[in-house]
Amino acid sequence: MKRQNGWDMFAFEGETAVTIESLDLYYGSFHALKNICMAMPKHAVTALIGPSGCGKSTLLKTLNRLNDLIDGCRITGSVRIGARDIYAKEVDVSALRKNVGMVFQKPNPFPMSVFDNIAYGPRTFGVRKKAELSGLVENSLKAANLWAELKDRLHKSALSLSGGQQQRLCIARALAVQPKILLMDEPTSALDPISTGKIEELCGELKEAVTIVMVTHNMQQAARISDKTGFFLLGDLVEFGDTGELFASPKQEATMNYISGRFG
Repeated sequence: MKRQNGWDMFAFEGETAVTIESLDLYYGSFHALKNICMAMPKHAVTALIGPSGCGKSTLLKTLNRLNDLIDGCRITGSVRIGARDIYAKEVDVSALRKNVGMVFQKPNPFPMSVFDNIAYGPRTFGVRKKAELSGLVENSLKAANLWAELKDRLHKSALSLSGGQQQRLCIARALAVQPKILLMDEPTSALDPISTGKIEELCGELKEAVTIVMVTHNMQQAARISDKTGFFLLGDLVEFGDTGELFASPKQEATMNYISGRFG
């Protein structure tokens, strides 16, 4: 699929996909994120961990400006994808969200066929030719390891799929518009262990093509599949670094207490 004008404005430079500097986020008078600074590498999985309400999902939503939809939300500091500050006035938010896809906690397929779910995004961005749409649907389902399971069910309702298949379908739907970054907000919390394993395996394959940022409450999951991990507590980024090092020898006592199960 050809990129339209503005879609290449988020090109990565060097090895970093996302750079966050001095980020503060407020919901009204509530200070939800406090002076967050971190650099997320491209073609890697970055996990965000921490107890409920600590700011993980809030940070995730800053990366595609979903927080714009919340009344009273105010942000200072900068968030850059490549060299582009995504909060700059000239940024096309539609182009941003095309480049930064999102998969939510609960599978949310549209009440339409498998084919139309995957084709929805490309059609929104102007793809109309049946052959091109068919190719995008096939390639996206293959990328999500679903083609073999669904190639004979493309015109069946997506709502008839299992929970695990629905979540992988949502990943395929996000991939159909060829994003640079894929955000995942607890994508396996509603799934059984077998489906969870398939999603985790898929993340390992997908990072060759896209950068993944994942919120998870499952510390074992973060340890298994992520390259970098950030631990959040009460809106602060307590610690951020290589996953192996953070879990084996955390530098902060609060991180040690959390990963050892003493709180959270």
